[in-house]
Amino acid sequence: MTTRNDCLARDAQDPLAALRDQFDLPPQVIYLDGNSLGARPRAALPRAQQVIAQEWGHDLIRSWNTAGWFDLPKRLGNRLAPLIGAADGEVVVTDTTSVNLFKALAAALHMQAADPARQGRRVIVTERSNFPTDIYMAQGLSTWLDRGYSVKLVDSVEELPAAIGADTAVVMLTHVNYRTGYQHDMRAASALAHAAGALIVWDLAHSAGAVPVALNDDGADLAVGCTYKYLNGGPGSPAFIWVPRKHQAAFRQPLSGWWGHAAPFAMAPDFAPTDGIGRALCGTQPVVSLAMVECGLDVFGQTSMAAIRAKSLALTDLFITLVEQRCADHPLGLVTPREHARRGSQVSFTHPHGYAVMTALIARGVIGDYREPAIMRFGFTPLYTSYADVWDAVEILRDILDRKDYNVDAKRDAVT
Repeated sequence: MTTRNDCLARDAQDPLAALRDQFDLPPQVIYLDGNSLGARPRAALPRAQQVIAQEWGHDLIRSWNTAGWFDLPKRLGNRLAPLIGAADGEVVVTDTTSVNLFKALAAALHMQAADPARQGRRVIVTERSNFPTDIYMAQGLSTWLDRGYSVKLVDSVEELPAAIGADTAVVMLTHVNYRTGYQHDMRAASALAHAAGALIVWDLAHSAGAVPVALNDDGADLAVGCTYKYLNGGPGSPAFIWVPRKHQAAFRQPLSGWWGHAAPFAMAPDFAPTDGIGRALCGTQPVVSLAMVECGLDVFGQTSMAAIRAKSLALTDLFITLVEQRCADHPLGLVTPREHARRGSQVSFTHPHGYAVMTALIARGVIGDYREPAIMRFGFTPLYTSYADVWDAVEILRDILDRKDYNVDAKRDAVT
């Protein structure tokens, strides 16, 4: 059986261990919620002070030029691109995941409608278990268009082939499920959509920075994702959108703001989209938040997604094994796939009193989170999660369950 000393020995041999020092983690806290909000890079605070005090405070509006503010969305996009299998000039960091998804879906529907052979396709196919905002955005867009567009929900991966047909315009999938940690086979799903004449849009919110992604190689059409989870960009930091070169000329989206204009400072009364990925931009960018994103990307520049994935699988394997060994007398149910190819970088267990148990864990310094129904989520961020963290977290979980040290009547917080 693995011991805590075994975990400490693994930490001593861990090639990523030194990166933990680049994050400002509170003492006596085991942070297993990087799948919801990443920890703060130490470099973020001095960078924020630089942006606010010097670039904004002293240089004022000149910083759009002198500090490179204007180019930030594209420059950050180029830094993020290798993490998701994209090329230079295919990613911009901007807006929110929901807004970017709206753009991507609208563009995909437009591309389908512009093709005479595909004009009758008006169905968006997605999973009922998808993150709710993705479904809401698809429903809102289809209702707004009001020309027979609709959203079809499937209840399992096995249902996808039958659900994608001659009326399907777009398949919209989240690469790693937010609740269970299930990871789709991107190449197979993209090929399935294309075989039926549909385009495919991927949400990478729980993939970017957590698992290797190969958008171009796997045949994806469009993708979006956030930067505040595994990429450690800060709460509400701007999201990203990927438009491959093969689709950029045809890419049109209804949020045609001036940052997506070919000549924004010509102040022309008519919109003319810029060439390339810039046409995915909309309005003026949140510079302070954008600047924080780069601090997280700097850390990724010191390692590789292959190394991150190897440690992620080792951490999640260890957590699953220890929970099942040391908490075997309790009604815990694993909902995350055991198969490596189908697992993201989180582990989710059910418990009849999941919210109360998670609340007790957080009170003891083990921070995960809770999602309905009855699911406790534990996110593993290889940049700063240690093997000893895993051991200690399971020991605290075991103690709470053994002593039933949780309050089933606890009032729920607004954010769980």
